[in-house]
Amino acid sequence: MAWFRKPKQKLSASDRRDLPSDVFDKCPECGEILYRARLEQNLFVCPECGYHNRIGAEDYLRLLLDGGEYREFGLELRSADPLEFVDLKPYPERLAAAERQHGEGDAVRTVTGRLEDIAIALAVMDFSFIGGSMGSVVGEKIARLIRVALQEQRPLIIVSTSGGARMMEGILSLMQMAKTSALLAQLHEAAIPFVSVLTDPTTGGVTASYAMLGDVHVAEPGALIGFAGPRVIEQTIKQELPGGFQRSEFLLEHGMVDMIVDRRALKASIAKLLRHMLNRPEPAAAVSPG
Repeated sequence: MAWFRKPKQKLSASDRRDLPSDVFDKCPECGEILYRARLEQNLFVCPECGYHNRIGAEDYLRLLLDGGEYREFGLELRSADPLEFVDLKPYPERLAAAERQHGEGDAVRTVTGRLEDIAIALAVMDFSFIGGSMGSVVGEKIARLIRVALQEQRPLIIVSTSGGARMMEGILSLMQMAKTSALLAQLHEAAIPFVSVLTDPTTGGVTASYAMLGDVHVAEPGALIGFAGPRVIEQTIKQELPGGFQRSEFLLEHGMVDMIVDRRALKASIAKLLRHMLNRPEPAAAVSPG
């Protein structure tokens, strides 16, 4: 029977150079060469090893919301530059370049919509906008969304991916930690569920505030989650860290997250959590005729 099997043909490096750059992607974890179209269909999860590539805010909105439909808030908000901060370029120029590149005003999108027919308030961060850093606009948009969740009695979901507080805004950025945390306390007192979804990476001031204040913490596999980075910690304590430190699996083992969920099962898992917390019945299973 082996005579009739067509042997697999691997593309040589020269063959791949002749193809458009958006045809193939290489998995950073296992090195497998994958058709980009197949990777997109698999929600950018490697079908060979399960590695979760980073995706943008719009991808999560399409993934979590019924029909990809939503009402967005805070589109008019833009960061100011009260500190007149300059590093390699002035802060206003950095903001303008990020907005031109990504078409978004800042590093978070805040919407209302439905997830498996449950009315929710949803915030999704985007690491591609200045490292998903939390400045005044990010804090204000999330604060306004929490108020919407309070007023309309909607469960809150925040999908975090961030390098932390935005250094260009100094203390104004750090104040967003207290502001969002205080409003989440009101949400807790009102017994409105908050599910925090932690993706790669979730670090710094975001981890030190709303990302770790959920009623349930759901992490994607292999996500880096922590306050300071591993190298900074090693240099501070002068000790070598254990393998897998600050990854989702390590945090689950040590009680810092509640569950690790494959992105392909994320919507169904969050829906199940919300129905449990809202004391709603599971949808009736479809019964096949006969």
